[in-house]
Amino acid sequence: MNRRNYQKELEKIIAVCEGKSRVPRLLLHACCAPCSSYVLEYLSRYFDITVFYYNPNISPAQEYEKRVAELRRLIGEMPLERPVRLEIGAYEPERFYEISRGYEAEPEGGERCFRCYRLRLEETARMAAAGGYDYFATTLTISPLKNAQKLNEIGEEVAEIYDVVHLPSDFKKKNGYKRSIELSGEYRLYRQNFCGCVFSRPEARGVQKSGE
Repeated sequence: MNRRNYQKELEKIIAVCEGKSRVPRLLLHACCAPCSSYVLEYLSRYFDITVFYYNPNISPAQEYEKRVAELRRLIGEMPLERPVRLEIGAYEPERFYEISRGYEAEPEGGERCFRCYRLRLEETARMAAAGGYDYFATTLTISPLKNAQKLNEIGEEVAEIYDVVHLPSDFKKKNGYKRSIELSGEYRLYRQNFCGCVFSRPEARGVQKSGE
């Protein structure tokens, strides 16, 4: 089975949007400032963007607040094609622990992560529908450690539930991830060494100890 090229699908949608008089509104779920940097640089040329920070998986609360602050700083400092707004979702770690129950020992990138993707993307789709946005998307596909195919599949599933259009993406393509690293250095962004959840922290520490 041939895998879909989500980057090419995105480019086709952008080409259609460029031919319209009205700039489409996009609710963009963001996990952190480093992942958002390239995505905002790229998409602000074509969309009217509101960044939606909803990440109940992140712990402890200090880590959550640190990432919020860095994202707010990036949006304030980065010269983007169009103004970008930031909306902070509720911090609801209990929701993450609820969907993770029974999957605590799953390795990174397994079913626990897929459930976490769904939690965040479903809330983004719900907010996009309520706010009358044309599209919703997530910055998560820029990470080489995240399953872009699964993220897009879940995005399409929740789009059907909330009757709003999911914007396909694989932002790591076309040197997107490389550019995010460059921008992170340029803006001196805090780059965390784990995804944010309490279950991923031991794995990150293990990688550091092994020198990988």
